[in-house]
Amino acid sequence: MFLSIPTETFTVCRDAAGIAGNIFAFGLFVSPIPTFRRIIRNRSTEHFSGLPYVYALLNCLICTWYGTPLISYDNVLVMTVNSIGAVFQIAYIVLFIIYADKEKKMRMLGLLLTVFGLLAIIIAGSLQIVDKGARWIFVGLLSCASLISMFASPLFIINLVIRTESVEFMPFYLSLSTFLMSTSFFLYGIFNFDAFIYVPNGIGTILGIVQLALYFYFKRKSVEDSREPLIVSHM
Repeated sequence: MFLSIPTETFTVCRDAAGIAGNIFAFGLFVSPIPTFRRIIRNRSTEHFSGLPYVYALLNCLICTWYGTPLISYDNVLVMTVNSIGAVFQIAYIVLFIIYADKEKKMRMLGLLLTVFGLLAIIIAGSLQIVDKGARWIFVGLLSCASLISMFASPLFIINLVIRTESVEFMPFYLSLSTFLMSTSFFLYGIFNFDAFIYVPNGIGTILGIVQLALYFYFKRKSVEDSREPLIVSHM
């Protein structure tokens, strides 16, 4: 069925999905800004953890390397979105280090150096692979594993929402942005015939649907529960 569709149509659909994914990803990249406004205002990182930003940076850097022409074919939009994401994560990490106490500061600096060290090892190691197909598989598996683990991280929040029956710790717009970005890059991977993109983003899309379904279910439930005493009081 796909074989009967003109190549130009695939290209247009792929580029449209990739551009949409870049736009929706921007919503994810700016989501920590309120947290850092608080950190700057209080001049302290308080009990916030810097690990999510370190991990996000590593993920963005690996996926940026995967999107380069040295590794995969025609994945410029993957490279752009992840390079922009890496810039955001570096900015967040620098701010975190500035306002962290000495112990956290040293730990974050160590983790940041580790991330760049791992990236250097991945780049140097992959360039040693002469066969481009084998190089694509090697880096593709790393980026796929990184993306899947990133998309799996909300499972903790999903468990918390089910246990507490509250969506307090599940920001709606963050969940929506994750779902829209995952869906866009899932389609992008399909149209570009790239399993290393559509498999992890397909998983992200499913988890995004689960998050949104839970949000609306427990949000409606909380509204109904808040109305119940009013109904009883008028009886």
